[in-house]
Amino acid sequence: TFGDDAGKLDLMKSGHHVGLASGSILEPMVDLYRYTGDAKYLNFCKYIFRAWEQENGPKIMSNLEKFGDVTKVGNAKAYEMLSCMLGIAKFYKLTGEESYYRVLRTAWTNIQSNKLYLTGTTSSFEHFKEDHILPAANDDHMGEGCVTTTWIQFNYQLFTISADSKYMEEMERSVYNHLFAAENPVTGCVSYYTALQGAKPHKCDQGFSCCLSSIPRGISMVPDMVWGKVNGVFSVLMYESGEAIDSIRAADGSSIKVAVKSESKFPFEGKLKYTINPSSAKHFAINFRVPGWCTSFTASVNGKIYKGVAGNFLSVKRKWKPADVIIINLNIPTQIVSGGSSNPKQIAIKRGPQVLAIDLALNPYLTAISTVSCDTNHLILMDAKDLLPIQWSWKQAYSTELKVNGLVEKIILVPFAEAGQYATEIGVWINESKK
Repeated sequence: TFGDDAGKLDLMKSGHHVGLASGSILEPMVDLYRYTGDAKYLNFCKYIFRAWEQENGPKIMSNLEKFGDVTKVGNAKAYEMLSCMLGIAKFYKLTGEESYYRVLRTAWTNIQSNKLYLTGTTSSFEHFKEDHILPAANDDHMGEGCVTTTWIQFNYQLFTISADSKYMEEMERSVYNHLFAAENPVTGCVSYYTALQGAKPHKCDQGFSCCLSSIPRGISMVPDMVWGKVNGVFSVLMYESGEAIDSIRAADGSSIKVAVKSESKFPFEGKLKYTINPSSAKHFAINFRVPGWCTSFTASVNGKIYKGVAGNFLSVKRKWKPADVIIINLNIPTQIVSGGSSNPKQIAIKRGPQVLAIDLALNPYLTAISTVSCDTNHLILMDAKDLLPIQWSWKQAYSTELKVNGLVEKIILVPFAEAGQYATEIGVWINESKK
């Protein structure tokens, strides 16, 4: 039906958003070619690239090359554009053509540096905005669920291409914050947009909502992000409990099976236990990703300690025997983050990968988040999970002393992902106390 041959229809005229919506069919077309080897699918992929550069097309390739800014592509519709990026990434894997990879990196850098919220999402009113314009309220329609999931998918594709841990950093940020925040942990209902300030609008009946399916789709990806092979080496990428079995190549060139079991209470605490069971005792390496926010990371096996560097992989190379145990200790620091130009004179509080929030349901004496302020020179978090209501899902909470209308009070904070379970006002951005 579609193509640039005589008598065929123009794909760019068949959908919304200057061809970004209809052009996003590139990804499944690449998959069809990979699965079948039928050249007609490959030829259709090449047609989509030509159509993008038509006068009525979004000009993804040329405008990113020229301007380096996603707001200059089509009408800057975030979900559809990121969907197109997934197709470009898979097409690059087929062809190895550097121009495709260059465009992917350009788009990622522009989004990550200038258009990404603290919680790992992007977009307001479903579009990319100018640099550092990151409004945070419900009225701003920020953080569309489809955008959050597709941003995770985009980083996943780039990680599988490059093995660069910076892409895993973004997946971790999104998963522990905005992805989980978009689904109510009690009801499973989701929010189309998930703001940083105000009640979360979780709904189970969203009509023909793409986010109703995209958010669970993103959550279902999490096991793929926990571990895998990096340059052929079995690698731990996120610190969750679970089990994995894989075939690996030992140092002597032989192929063996290895089963790995992790026991973790992360992100509650940073001590983790891994039991390694190779099918036979062999020399091989296991990689552990050291998160960028982590300032101390050690791995201990049979009394030998290995030290990791933030933002890199720690490779533990040794002769592994059945039932060997490796203990990981990573610190989980507290960090104060400035609100920048979109949230001037405000701060947010992070603990490891998690952004924390104030929930009025847990602080009933507060009248509004705006009455709270934080002295950035004095902030200590104390475990407060015992103060949570019995019916509260996910027992993670912290108390700290903040000012309320100028007076010091004890405030309960919970991860942004878990806040808003009772549809009460929540807030990530807190006023900064005057020095």
